[in-house]
Amino acid sequence: MSEQTSFQRIGAISNAHVGRDFEAAIRDVFARQGYSLTSNFSAPVGHGERIKGHNFDLGSSDPPILVECKSHRWTAGNNVPSAKITVWNEAMYYFQLAPRRFRKCLCVLLDRRNGHGETLTTYYLRNYGHLVPDDVEVWEFDESTASATKVN
Repeated sequence: MSEQTSFQRIGAISNAHVGRDFEAAIRDVFARQGYSLTSNFSAPVGHGERIKGHNFDLGSSDPPILVECKSHRWTAGNNVPSAKITVWNEAMYYFQLAPRRFRKCLCVLLDRRNGHGETLTTYYLRNYGHLVPDDVEVWEFDESTASATKVN
């Protein structure tokens, strides 16, 4: 059955493929900065003595870096993808619980409302920036140039 589901990215084989392709693109961006990142990188997170491993999308222990990748877009009607934004908030919580020695990066797909308006990242930082820990870098990835720009 080839019917497109309402939650699947148009033109994509599956959302899982979209995510893996985006992670590969982000891995390449960091490789150009000298980082060799591993997929599903486990790092300890928690409070006090209550520590458990959590798999971040990408990461490395030498040098220490944790990366979460979000390739979300505005909805087809140019509305906020509310359910996706909650996943970004969850990522901020895990970054907050991760050891301070790690560089922490949220990498987001550059997507503009109506193709020329506000980016989803700008919307997020305007409305949820109070949830972003001070040591978290937020990067936007531009598919057209295969490059990323730090936005905070």
